[in-house]
Formats: sequence, structure tokens, C-alpha cells
Amino acid sequence: MKTPNFFIIGAPKCGTTSMAAWLAEHSNVYMSPVKEPSFFCSDISPPGCIQGRETYLRLFQDASPREVRRGEATTTYLFSRVAVPTIERELPGARYIVLLRHPVEMAYSLHDQLLRDFYENIHDFEQAWKLVPDRRSGRHITPDCPAPIRLDYPAWCLLGKQLQRLYSVVSRERVLVLLMDDVRENPRREYLKVLDFLGLLDDGRRDFPVHNATREWRWQAPVRMIHKVRGQAGRLREAMGVNGLGLKWLVRSYERLNEAVNARDRPRPPLSAQFRKELTVFFAEDVRLLERLLKRDLSAWLEVTIHGDS
Repeated sequence: MKTPNFFIIGAPKCGTTSMAAWLAEHSNVYMSPVKEPSFFCSDISPPGCIQGRETYLRLFQDASPREVRRGEATTTYLFSRVAVPTIERELPGARYIVLLRHPVEMAYSLHDQLLRDFYENIHDFEQAWKLVPDRRSGRHITPDCPAPIRLDYPAWCLLGKQLQRLYSVVSRERVLVLLMDDVRENPRREYLKVLDFLGLLDDGRRDFPVHNATREWRWQAPVRMIHKVRGQAGRLREAMGVNGLGLKWLVRSYERLNEAVNARDRPRPPLSAQFRKELTVFFAEDVRLLERLLKRDLSAWLEVTIHGDS
């Protein structure tokens, strides 16, 4: 039985989709055909997550003998309290790739993604941020959001705390942490770090296209439909006997088509200087924790607290 031996575990909106796509084209890597199967994060259980160990392992059975590294990318695993401990019990020795970014940028980008997914219905990020205490109690939640935790922007972006928890479970030699700033600056250098970490040879890749960039929908109805189908996928499989992976493939094919014809680029306006400062102050302690864990100077992430501008 072929099993995954490495995981791209997060964080959301930190370049994981791009890294997974680049690795999928390496001749010695097999990536799960389902992006974000979410099998191990039972405490979050996103809509459409793979159910059942046999169904999950079928994702990797088409790997060829030369594809010695088999992986998947689920950005909720880093945040989940149960995902990594479960992986460690079931697949000991696995390797973990973590991509991180400035938490203020991450929070703003995550809000945009949740708007696209219809989990969020407050278009003003500052208002959405200030609603978090109420939402933790289940108030002001859109009916399309699977759980209030999805809208807890402060919790999702406390990256130092999440990395510290990961290190408490997994030895550091099996964890590779990359910063999105570095990937943007020199994607080939960071990609080669990943190949070395996985014990793979350089495949000569020179082209590093960005995947899952900030975009918006021209027409929302088709996207709402596919989100509804994804949310009901488990019950459809059970009620109709539909092959789980086949249904996943159908949903993903529709998503690719929709992305091609229905999505358009939409740059977001910058945060106000005052709100950006407020967020930077909020994340300052966690950024300092991340500095200690990575043994790296991240003071540039905190400069706005000194200068008071963006």
C-alpha cells in the first residue's frame, strides 16, 4: 500500500498552492490529485474533505516506482490540533513543509479567500476582524460557513504559536519552514531547498508561476452551486453510492472550468495605516516567538509599530 511521506501543511494564503503545483511536475514527486484532502484535521472537517482511510490512501495508489516522494497539501493541518499528531501515529517519519508570511498580510488575504468561498459575508476586513469575538460565540455567521472557527482571523494567523506546537510533536529535522517573502524574492532558491529537504535532485525548473492569486468572481451563482455540492459530497457518496474520488474529480474539473472563465484579477486596496498598526501590535508577541523559533530577524514585520504607517 502506497502512503504519503511528506505534507505541505500550511499556512493558508502563504504560497502552498504554488509550491504544491511546482513539486507536482517533478519526475520523482507524486502529489495527491485532490488538493487539500483534509483527511487528518477532524477537528475542523472542511466541506468535501476525504472520509475514510481507504478512500484517502487511494489518492496515492497511482504513484509510479520512480515517484519516491508522495505528498499532499492541506493548509489546515498546521492550525489543526489533531492533524499532525494523527499523522505521526499513522505515518511515522513523514516530512512537513511549512510556508509562512507576515501575519497582517496573511489575515487580509485570508479574509479575501473566505469571501470568495462564501464563508465570509462582511466585505470590510476591519469590520470582520472586530466581529471575531461575537463569531466565536456563533453570532454573525453566514449560513454558508461550515464552522465559526473558519472566521477566527487572529487565531489562524498566530503562526509562531502554531509552529511552536508543531515542534513539540515533530523533530526539527523533519520540518522545513519557508517564508513567502523569500519565495517571492528568489523562488528557485527556495524550491531547491525543498528538493534538498526531500532528498531529490534538481530538475532544472526555472519557471515559477503563481497559483491561487487574489481574484474575484464575475458571476457568483455557479460558484455557490459548486460550494453547495462540495458541502454535500459526503452525504451524496453515502446515499447514492457515488465513488468518492470520482465525485471529487468531477467537482474539481468544474472548479477548474469556473476558474478559467469566471475569475478575474482584483487588487485589494491597502489597509489604513491606523488599522495596520493595530494589527501589527496585536501580532507583535507572536512574531517575536516566531523569530526565536526560526532564529531569524523579523523586525521588518514590526516596523509599522514604530513608524506608524504602512
